[in-house]
Amino acid sequence: MASAAKAMAVVAATVLLLSTAAMAQHNYADALHKSILFFEGQRSGRLPPDQRVRWRRDSALNDGATAGVDLTGGYYDAGDNVKFGFPMAFTATLMSWGLIDFGRSFGSHEGEARKAVRWATDYLMKATATPNTVYVQVGDAFRDHSCWERPEDMDTPRTVYKVDPAHPGSDVAAETAAALAAGSIVFREADPASSKRLLDRAVSVFAFADKYRGAYSSSLHAAVCPCYCDYDGYQDELLWGAAWLHKASRQRVYRDYIKKNEVALGASESINEFGWDNKHAGINVLISKEVLMGKDQFFQSFRVNADNFICTLLPGISNHPQIQYSPGGLLFKVGNSNMQHVTSLSFLLLAYSNYLSHANARVACGGASSASPVQLRRVAKRQVDYILGDNPLRMSYMVGYGARFPRRIHHRGSSLPSVSAHPARIGCKAGAAYYGSSAPNPNLLVGAVVGGPSNTSDNFPDARAVFQQSEPTTYINAPLLGLLAYFSVHPSI
Repeated sequence: MASAAKAMAVVAATVLLLSTAAMAQHNYADALHKSILFFEGQRSGRLPPDQRVRWRRDSALNDGATAGVDLTGGYYDAGDNVKFGFPMAFTATLMSWGLIDFGRSFGSHEGEARKAVRWATDYLMKATATPNTVYVQVGDAFRDHSCWERPEDMDTPRTVYKVDPAHPGSDVAAETAAALAAGSIVFREADPASSKRLLDRAVSVFAFADKYRGAYSSSLHAAVCPCYCDYDGYQDELLWGAAWLHKASRQRVYRDYIKKNEVALGASESINEFGWDNKHAGINVLISKEVLMGKDQFFQSFRVNADNFICTLLPGISNHPQIQYSPGGLLFKVGNSNMQHVTSLSFLLLAYSNYLSHANARVACGGASSASPVQLRRVAKRQVDYILGDNPLRMSYMVGYGARFPRRIHHRGSSLPSVSAHPARIGCKAGAAYYGSSAPNPNLLVGAVVGGPSNTSDNFPDARAVFQQSEPTTYINAPLLGLLAYFSVHPSI
């Protein structure tokens, strides 16, 4: 009991530290607006008349033509010009989840957030228009990465890659089904016809993913690895896809699928992970809502898994070797682009705290240790505040937010002169001079959140060449939308 009491004291002290660490009151609504605006800077295809990121122009207008399909549109995943379907689908799922759980908090920004989701789901509908086929990538990653050129100028091969019965990809297909199902919920009231189309397609794509099992990184290894190789296997995506289809359709077949495959597909494995590759923690948090809202005790084991996961994130409780906090308070996991972990795990903390609050419940962390929903929200808010500037460098990691932010992000379009400023084409190798320059990027990719500090020292070089720290990605920003929306309405905890 003494050790448990000591642990509780450590937790209380740590949470108090995190809750009082902020040095300024942030404009979360402004940060939300900018985070959504970032996605306009990542658009591929023909840009609409209401495009607000004006230094971007139309690009990749013939995508899919070599395969006889229309694959225009969608998002470039990061600072390159390839369209990777796996992280794009995850991005769409997380943007939708934020709107589903915290839609009212988006306020006047709800419409523009829906547009960001639609830009992704419109593309995913094109990518799944052929039965038993998902087009999962456009562009040769190796050729693209050997060039530094604007998307408007790119002349590298726009090779099309797909999964089908002969070349299975259950991971990317099931994630695509999840994105379509989640999108169907987002548009259920605003656009019922689109919602139905999205759900119907999600059902067929999931059936394909489940029937023809295999990892897309085995079928398409040379194309998708190492950029978005599925290191964690496809089993988690099957459960994740089923969970979203259950939420969207309320059909018993998906409920039964989840329970039947809970052990076989490893629901409790790698529980400390959540991102484009590993969905385990997200599965358990998402399904736990059924239990905490009193809808389905059938899934009680998922709530136990979710509690165990949440406990690994709490300072003072967690001794998990893969979860650390920097001296400045940043959640840190070993690997590249740490902010992807910060935003996705913080989103799960906030979502789970919301479910716990409705159930008047706490997180059980073993023995006498537990944590309240408020404690979870404080940890999540501390991470958001760190991103927005409450850190040892007093630097915002969101471009365009605050007085000091990254100026030399690893992003082709941002770092090269815009078409309006430099109408002549800038070729593949001609861009190298801009890449190697120490000058700030000429085009602000407003709202982009970069990878951030890469270790527990809270340091950031603001160097274009250090892509692990200076490159933004859509899946860093996607979970941040829900977080910023919530804290724009609830700035004080």
